[in-house]
Amino acid sequence: MLGDPIAHSLSPVLHRAGYAELGLDWTYDAHRVPAGGLAAFLSGLDDSWRGLSLTMPLKREALDLVDRLTDRARTAGAVNTLLLDADGERVGDNTDLPGAVAAIRERTSLPLASAAILGGGATATSVGLALVDLGVTSVELLVRDEARAGETVAALRAHPSGVDVRVGPLAVAEPLAADVVVSTIPADAQTGDLVARCADVPVVFEALYDPWPTPLAASATDRVLVGGLDLLVHQAVLQFELFTGRPAPLGAMRAAGAQALAGRSTA
Repeated sequence: MLGDPIAHSLSPVLHRAGYAELGLDWTYDAHRVPAGGLAAFLSGLDDSWRGLSLTMPLKREALDLVDRLTDRARTAGAVNTLLLDADGERVGDNTDLPGAVAAIRERTSLPLASAAILGGGATATSVGLALVDLGVTSVELLVRDEARAGETVAALRAHPSGVDVRVGPLAVAEPLAADVVVSTIPADAQTGDLVARCADVPVVFEALYDPWPTPLAASATDRVLVGGLDLLVHQAVLQFELFTGRPAPLGAMRAAGAQALAGRSTA
């Protein structure tokens, strides 16, 4: 697992639990790699490596460092899974998009036509595209800096369904009117006013899992809540299968993640 910051990542816990469940003698570790450092890290790998999981700020940096992109990585404009083939080919994939679809449908079968997304980075892109695949036709991106959301807006508007995408400031005062609200912003950016504006949205998708619960997640006691652990587990299951070629033990991986999070909350 590569990224910066990385110490909080549960990915090693999930993947190691999967390896243990299937009796695989594999290793999975976290490495802090800051922006601009991915190329140097890749140059130091030998043929014992099967793949890498990438988090921010490397998901878009990886686009120019692979030999081939899968269709979903190209659509998302981000790589969260980098496969290292035996012949040396680097393949960039994205399991966040299908992982988000699986996470949402595990929690709700409600029809979803409109979405409000807080934040405009790579995670907002992947979850937004997943929602469009599930039938959302209108997306409102609420961001602190509209200029930095350009890649997400372009990716969503390029979807063949012709989704309507609007961009607005995160700090507006009006209540959100949508079928689902997705938060990809830090917990400390979830002010009381912002959480209150989301109160009437029936489905809440909180992409964070640490700290947990975030203010938005804590407010969703009587609504459908899709959590960051749901997203993490489902995208990790897909990564596991790409890395190993074996069906992933979803139950064991989820249980390990939940146990680790519970330990953090009581520490």
